Amino acid sequence: MLLSREYLYSLVTYKIKGPLAALLRGLLFVFSLVYGLVVVILAGFYKLRPARVNCKVISVGNITLGGTGKTALVEYLAAKLSGKGNKVAVLSRGYKRDAKQPGVQGMGDEPAMLQKKLPQVPVIVDKDRLKASARAIKAYAVDILILDDGLQQWRIFKDLEVVTIDSCNPFGNYRLLPAGFLREPLSALNRSDIFVLTHVDPGQDTTGLTARLKQLNSRALIVESRHKPGGFSNLDKPDEILSTESFKGKSTIVFSGIGNPQAFENTVCSLGINIAEALRFVDHYDYTQADLDGIIKCARDRKLDIIITTEKDAVKIARLKFNHMRIFSLNIKLSITKNEEEFDRRLLKLHSL
Repeated sequence: MLLSREYLYSLVTYKIKGPLAALLRGLLFVFSLVYGLVVVILAGFYKLRPARVNCKVISVGNITLGGTGKTALVEYLAAKLSGKGNKVAVLSRGYKRDAKQPGVQGMGDEPAMLQKKLPQVPVIVDKDRLKASARAIKAYAVDILILDDGLQQWRIFKDLEVVTIDSCNPFGNYRLLPAGFLREPLSALNRSDIFVLTHVDPGQDTTGLTARLKQLNSRALIVESRHKPGGFSNLDKPDEILSTESFKGKSTIVFSGIGNPQAFENTVCSLGINIAEALRFVDHYDYTQADLDGIIKCARDRKLDIIITTEKDAVKIARLKFNHMRIFSLNIKLSITKNEEEFDRRLLKLHSL
């Protein structure tokens, strides 16, 4: 039986109940044991002699399926390091891209967004990171490579392994794929040098999560961060940036195709905006004109004159027609809120390695 992604999610989060659901979860658990064994063997094999490249390598990854905020951290690191005079490049797989297509479709939404926000930093898309590394060094003479989604890139030696952990849902149901959301066993976190807790709200108690991470890896630095809104970009007028107060008290439609839509929607609400309806698409969704027309119709039926989406989704719809509807993307910046000085020290130490 072929199960859809949505059905699988509902199954492993126990939203679907009954004898058949219990049987399917049992089967998924068996598959997860096989998957885990394969992952451990592969990771152990490549760890014996990882390939070294002729520059420093920082990996930014996560141990669970998407939505932990690693792309914002990649942007933060690339901007900070290049601002210190380093020649930096970002290497990305370009998930769900079509290499035969031009523009965003050929590059992938996250790399395209990063390239737009970091015009001074080359973003190279290739599922073979060793090949991409060689290209970056030859073409751009880079001295620091940032691997986007690099935790499972076992073949490459890394000078710094940074792992993002969603503070609200750090490990899902603690089970490996496909029975859960873990991409590797939790023991893999022992490879990490730095944990960056993301989506940490002011006043949030992270002592339990911090203690658990210290049990898993006592030597790693634990950093806390927030994703702060930085204004709204008008997709019809890219140079127009409105303040975060611009839509306070207004109602809007929001839509997103990201790993953690709830975090995006919570941020919109935190700005005093009323969400009349939240439309969710699967992560990395490739929007068609019909999709956007349907979103616009939904807004007009409710007599709403603005629509808000994410920066990642904005690059996916840029080629489509907005039919005189005002559509804005919410700009997000990652801010380190705890242990920033030590975090920066470890980053800048790469200069002298």
